[in-house]
Amino acid sequence: MNSPIAVFQEAFHDPGYPPEMPSVHLLQPEDTKKWDEFVFSCPEATFFHRSGWKSVIEQALGHKTWFLYSESGGHVQGVLPLAEIESLFFGHSLSSLPFCVYGGIAAISEPAREALDKAAQALSARLKADYLEYRNLKSFHLDWPAKDLYVTFRKEIDADEERNMQAIPRKQRAMVRKGIKAGLESSIDENTDRFFSAYSASVHRLGTPVFSRQYFRLLKDVFKDDCELLIITKEGRTVAGVMSFYFRDEVLPYYGGGTSEARELAANDFMYWELMRRACERGYRIFDFGRSKRGTGSFDFKKNWGFEPQPLHYEYLLQSAQTVPDHNPLNPKYQLFIKAWQKMPLWLANLIGPHIVRNLG
Repeated sequence: MNSPIAVFQEAFHDPGYPPEMPSVHLLQPEDTKKWDEFVFSCPEATFFHRSGWKSVIEQALGHKTWFLYSESGGHVQGVLPLAEIESLFFGHSLSSLPFCVYGGIAAISEPAREALDKAAQALSARLKADYLEYRNLKSFHLDWPAKDLYVTFRKEIDADEERNMQAIPRKQRAMVRKGIKAGLESSIDENTDRFFSAYSASVHRLGTPVFSRQYFRLLKDVFKDDCELLIITKEGRTVAGVMSFYFRDEVLPYYGGGTSEARELAANDFMYWELMRRACERGYRIFDFGRSKRGTGSFDFKKNWGFEPQPLHYEYLLQSAQTVPDHNPLNPKYQLFIKAWQKMPLWLANLIGPHIVRNLG
């Protein structure tokens, strides 16, 4: 089998490629420093453009990655992290970036953007992928089929704790105060075990397969202090937990959930308030509540905090695929599976789940 570099070079051999355009390269270990320096400085880049996702996706999920960057005059001009998923049941995709809410091309010049786009399309064709997917914050290919399902919730937070509390709509503010009155406590954990127990119980109740313990451990190992675990306890018992990412002046609660008693104690409400409170104390100014599907409880929960939904632009270059992929729990064909999963013992769901969810992207 050809090496990834050889495959990439073959895919990108285009006699018509203008020589004045930026060159495109496949990320190598020695390139990570300049890649990440670019990501932190590029306004279009997000936490999900960081090079660390390469090792997370490869090591924890077993997928091949193709992290491309464009360069001109020895300087990085743009990045495009891609991962390839080949699944018997869910098809063959090349996406930027699976398991992440944002992705696509982050560039500081149009030639760099065009070069990366050409490279990705050529690579997708060479790999015979069913489709190429960009998960953009802004529209890029208006002529490609798109998915109008996901939105994101982002809001500026104040440096003053009380102003943030008062900015929460009254009914939701009452839920936060309920959690405070319940005597809940928050703490930062360096170990993923307590978080995993709360999170896995939560997704099991929703009928959703859970990621492996290794996946969360690797996220913590790779991103270190930029990956934080906030644990909510009641009299020493773990009732909720959230894994959050920090990037520039943003905090992004990404994986969160609670045990069966979390709802009664308003533990999730308290948890996100505590995260917001701690973040504003540390000088962070953007609270990114992340992606939700329209018409879901998660969507309503975030709106109740006073956050306005902002559409996400997921765009697809269809190759052998005839339609845009629809691998989400709202798809009616998955309802029987969800009901069966909810009835499965938690230990069994945690054993089987990682083998399923790694193919969903």
